[in-house]
Amino acid sequence: MKRIFLFLATNLAIVLVLSVTMRILGVEPYLTANGLNLTSLLIFAAVMGMGGSFISLAISKWMAKRSVGAVVIENPRTPAEIWLVDTVRRQAQQAGIGMPEVAVFDSPEVNAFATGMNKNNALVAVSTGLLQSMSKEEAEAVLGHEISHVANGDMVTLALIQGVVNTFVMFLSRVIGYLVDKVVFKTERGTGPAFFVTMIIAEMVLGVLASIIVMWFSRQREFRADSGGASLAGRQNMIAALQRLQQVHAGPLPEKLAAFGIAGSGGVEGIKRLFMTHPPLEERIAALQAAQ
Repeated sequence: MKRIFLFLATNLAIVLVLSVTMRILGVEPYLTANGLNLTSLLIFAAVMGMGGSFISLAISKWMAKRSVGAVVIENPRTPAEIWLVDTVRRQAQQAGIGMPEVAVFDSPEVNAFATGMNKNNALVAVSTGLLQSMSKEEAEAVLGHEISHVANGDMVTLALIQGVVNTFVMFLSRVIGYLVDKVVFKTERGTGPAFFVTMIIAEMVLGVLASIIVMWFSRQREFRADSGGASLAGRQNMIAALQRLQQVHAGPLPEKLAAFGIAGSGGVEGIKRLFMTHPPLEERIAALQAAQ
């Protein structure tokens, strides 16, 4: 219940911030007595689409810590914490980025993720299940994978892609709704119910198509992060870590973190494959083996 309230409150805050931003920019309503103002609509769609995506990215570390209960290691005390922080520090130096915050979240599932708007001020978190189930060499490879996500700027890249597709979805759905309302239903004054119904349907359909585009980019970034992890921790260790994930199912992460976890759903075929954040593990392993 607390997580649901946090999610709703955060999204409400984002909407309010964007609404104030549009007022400051002096954006006029895109629906006027004279018809559809395409310039105002494009500005509205860009502010809401791009703005929402980047505000979510800006607060991603804060949200991540609270959504999974990640605890940042401020002063490492146990041997495991010391090893974890030292490994991340060494890999960050190798990758040429600033030292990320290192956190652990309590979960029996095997997973890890990285997030943050700035590659020099990111967050890398691992589950207690991963630390218990993997050898140090395998865990080091997983950390290398996450550090590579940060070094490659994957968080910003996917936020930009998501923002662009959000903008086009919002813009096109309203244009389609307006055309259907005026051309098909021949509404003469203002807009009728057909505009809103069509807009909602178009936004849903276009949103699904947009998700396919974003997920495709996400899968390509995973191959690159695997390659980066192999460079930082050794190719055989990266392969061994992915093989371990085949044996112990990786646990789910919150939706906004799923693309930056170490693994996604496995064995998905058919149309569901289009909506996967991660390529199947066997394909990732094969890609690493082929690069040898």
